[in-house]
Order: sequence, then structure tokens, then C-alpha cells
Amino acid sequence: MSAVCAVFKREFAAYFATPIAFVFLAVYLLAMGVFTFTVGRFFDTGVADLTIFFSYHPWLYLFLIPALAMRLWAEEKRSGSIELLLTLPLPVWATVLGKYLAAWAFAGLALVLTFPVWLTVNYLGTPDNGVILASYVGSFLMAGAYLAIGSAVSAATSNQVIAFVVAVVVCFLFTAAGAPLVMETLSGWAPLPLVEAVASFSFIAHFRAITDGVIDLRDIVFFFSLIGLFLFANILTIETGKGG
Repeated sequence: MSAVCAVFKREFAAYFATPIAFVFLAVYLLAMGVFTFTVGRFFDTGVADLTIFFSYHPWLYLFLIPALAMRLWAEEKRSGSIELLLTLPLPVWATVLGKYLAAWAFAGLALVLTFPVWLTVNYLGTPDNGVILASYVGSFLMAGAYLAIGSAVSAATSNQVIAFVVAVVVCFLFTAAGAPLVMETLSGWAPLPLVEAVASFSFIAHFRAITDGVIDLRDIVFFFSLIGLFLFANILTIETGKGG
């Protein structure tokens, strides 16, 4: 694990070596604030909870996380630094995992910086902080799943714009899988087992289950399985490129 830690430290520190990290954090926090307090009209609800705040997370992550992930490997390929990176005495899996964990930790930092929203709702009332904590955990896991998809896509191209667009499309498919419109369309012609299978891949369905205050093992397994699957695809893509 020392190899993973070395890559993690290098990549995480690299985020703050340029203004990109601060721009991302500013955009992230501004978007969360606008959608919670302006679009979601938080203060008009008269309810001391963060349901509105967390309800926008899947849709904001749909664009923000691919934007974070698009440079993970595409930039390395474009600049040619991936060749140097892969010549280091590190296994590919350690490099992939280290870069991914650094990006996930950075996304987690962005999420933690939303704590003023939590302070606000506690000042205004007496919310169920257990539910809020569970929702933060669910949001972090969902961000990790989006990020794993974005990382795998980024490894397949040297163009950051292509990586971003493709990642958004793939993430959207997982996000919208359980949407009522999708379910109604499928139920019109598809057998019930297929409809249920598609719905089971919905990020929103699993995230909402957690935001209800119940951290079900099935939801945890879903997100970690998806993360593992796309990181494995990430490793295979880099290994294939290295062999070529």
C-alpha cells in the first residue's frame, strides 16, 4: 500500500499546485448554495432539514464530478507524462488506485466544506443529524461512483473534452435509470425483471434510500461494486495502452 500512498500524496498535492482546485471548490460551493437556497427556496419550506440540499447532489455531480475526473488520465496522455509515470517501479493498479483516491479525497473535501449549510439548519431548528450524517455518507459514496466512471473514461482518451462528455452521458444513464419516465417507457414493452434490473442501477434510488436515514448494506455494496468495476476497467485500459 506504500505505492498507493505515494501516488495519493503526489496527486492530492498537485490539485493545490494550480488555481484549478480553488476554482473547482468555488464553483462547487456556489452551485450547491444557489440550488439549495435560490432554486430550492430552502428558507420558504419552513422545515429544518437538508432534504432540498441533498436532492440536488445527483444532478450537480453529473457535471461537476466528470469535470474533476476528465483530466485524471487524459491530461497525462496529452502531455506525454503517462509514459514517464508508467516507467516508475509502481504497479499499474497502485497508480490507478492512488490517483482515484486522491480525486475522491478532493471531492470529499469539497463536500465537507458545505458544513455551513449543516450549521445553518441546526441554528434554525432541530434536525435529525443522524439522517444528515447518513446523507453525507451517501453523497460521498455516490461521488465516488461518478468519479470511478469518469476516471475509466478519461483513461480511454487523450482529449479532456471527449472524456467529460462521454463521462456525463454514462453517468446520466446511471442517474436516470430509475426515473419515472424511464420506468414508464420500459414497462410499456419490457418484461418486469428487465424493468426491475434497470431500476436497480439507479444512483438516485440508492442515494434516496440512504438519505432516508437508513444505511442499507445493499446500497453500500452497490456503490462499492460499481467503483470496483470501473476501476478494474481503468486498470485494463492503462495496461492495454502500456502493452501497446
